[in-house]
This record gives sequence, C-alpha cells and structure tokens, in this order.
Amino acid sequence: MATGSWQTPLRTFGLGVVGAGVTYALGFPAPFLTGPAMAVTLAGLVGLKTAALPQRARDAVFVILGLTIGQGVTPEVFDAMRAWPVTLAALAASLFAIIFVTRAVLVRFWSMDRTTAFLSSSPGHLSYVLGLTEGVKADLKTVSIVQSIRVLALTLIVPVALTLTGQIPEKAAEAPLETAPVPLIAMIVAGGIAGYLLQRLKLPAAYLIGGMLVSIVAHVTGLVTGVMSFWLAAAAFVALGGLIGSRFSGVTWPELSRAFSAGIMVTGLGVILAGAFALIAHWITGMDLMVILIAFAPGGLETMAAMAVILGIDPTFVATHHIARLLMLTAIVPVFLLSGRRS
Repeated sequence: MATGSWQTPLRTFGLGVVGAGVTYALGFPAPFLTGPAMAVTLAGLVGLKTAALPQRARDAVFVILGLTIGQGVTPEVFDAMRAWPVTLAALAASLFAIIFVTRAVLVRFWSMDRTTAFLSSSPGHLSYVLGLTEGVKADLKTVSIVQSIRVLALTLIVPVALTLTGQIPEKAAEAPLETAPVPLIAMIVAGGIAGYLLQRLKLPAAYLIGGMLVSIVAHVTGLVTGVMSFWLAAAAFVALGGLIGSRFSGVTWPELSRAFSAGIMVTGLGVILAGAFALIAHWITGMDLMVILIAFAPGGLETMAAMAVILGIDPTFVATHHIARLLMLTAIVPVFLLSGRRS
C-alpha cells in the first residue's frame, strides 16, 4: 500500500489517541472507545477528512478485540452459573424482551430498517455489536449513537448516584496479570486463522468472533491465563473508535438528534423491562430485589460489579450474570443476522 494512503487513517488514529487521552483524564466510561469515537466524529462534522484503517489492519484490530472480549469467560464463571438457574433464565427472557420490544419501537416510530434496529436494541456488548455492524448492511452511524447513549447513560448515572451517597471505594482494584507474550502471540495468530475460516463461511464480523472463540477456549481449558496487554487492547479500542467516528462523515445535525432520541428511548425501555424481569425473579426466588436489579441492569460489567462491592452485594453473582448476558448476546446476535440475510 502506498505511503500516502496511510496518511489519513494514521491522522484519524492520532485524533483518536487525543480523544482517548481527554476522556480518560475526565473519567469517562470506556474512554479508549468513547473518546476516539467522539473526537473523530467532531473532526468529521467540522469538515476534516477522516478514514478508518485499511482492511487488513482492521482485521487485526478485530482479532485483538475478540481476544479481549473472550478473556472474561473462565471455568469459575461456568461453575457459578449452575448455582443460579432461575435468575439466569429470567435474565435470558429479559434479553429477548428488551431486544424485540425496543426493535419494534425503533422500526415503528424511528423508521429504522430491521437490522439497524436490532443492533441498536442490543442491551450490552458495545464493542461486539459495533464490530458486527461493520460486517452487515446496517447504519453504523445510528447504531453507534444509540449504543453510545445507552453506555454513557447507564455508566455515568451509577457513579454519580454513588458519589451523591458518599459510598465511594477507597482503593481501586489491582490491575490483573497480563498474558505472557508467547501465548498472547499464539492466540493472535490462532484468532486470525479462525477469523479467516469464519469469513470463508460468510459469518459476519468473522475476525471478531474468531478472536473471541480462541480466547474463550484458551481460558476455559486453562491453556492461557491473564488478560490482554493493556496497551494492545487500548490501541485496538482507539482504532475501533476511529472507525466509528469516520463513518459520521456527512452526517447532519437532524440525523444526530434523531439517533440521540432513539438512544434515550432504548435506554429507558431497557431499564424498565430489565426491572420487570428482576421483579419476577425476586418473587420466585425471594432474593434481595436490589441484588437482582444490579445483576440485570443493561450497563457495563465493570461498573455494576464495582457497585455490588460498594453496596456489600455478592460481586460474583453480579459479574456472573453480566458475563452470562454477554455470552447470550454473542450467540443471539449472529444467529439473527444470518437469518435476516437468508430471508
């Protein structure tokens, strides 16, 4: 590839790095994703030329993102899941309710196509959903805004609420041990091979899913321990944020306003439906309603797990249900997209 063809993508990546630095300093949620997305979006809105990384580089980014997403699935998670069948079943039912009710509302009142509405309604798994959007016929700009509103609203409201109550943890959690270089490189190579094979099978976001599958198998079997290199994961999220932002070139303010209102609706309706199923699970099991509400909330895993610690709630229960939600969405979303293609 000619050097000149890399100039705009590298400049876009640089803008993303600046955006990530600003949002990290301000304490924004998911700063390495939301910051670059906002910075590159604003650059496009004011007329600067932006562009995503070339396709092969994007494939590598999605492999790393997939490995990062899959690292939270461990044998301990599956052991814990067997202890709470009723609440996990209620959680699964809430996911289907949130997805299909909010999708119907988006199609009916926001005139979205079914695929864009479906991806916009997914209650979680932000980077995974945005990665899938890259590989299907959907409006990435709309999905990005709607999903970002959901993440920002739920992840910002919880810390603010805790700040108002004065219940802030004194110490941050220790950084987890990173995977050693050799097994990390082996997983990246294996994820790339898996992604290539899945791409041949016409699976959407093949490299993202390939990386996830390799990471899940490696961690569940105990072949690999630790988490993705912080800087490698951060660079991948910045690249994804730049990809998201670069798609906003030419977007109008009315389009932004329309997607913003859809994001508010998706967030509010998702919280209401999650609360309803949490109440049902509470009636059946007799467990504390607040515990189930936090476990069912369609927000970020890290924020909700931290809230559980602060309130003295079993963090394993909360984390297990949020990881289960991500696993369920991992299975549900591609199946729907493939069925939509065939129909």
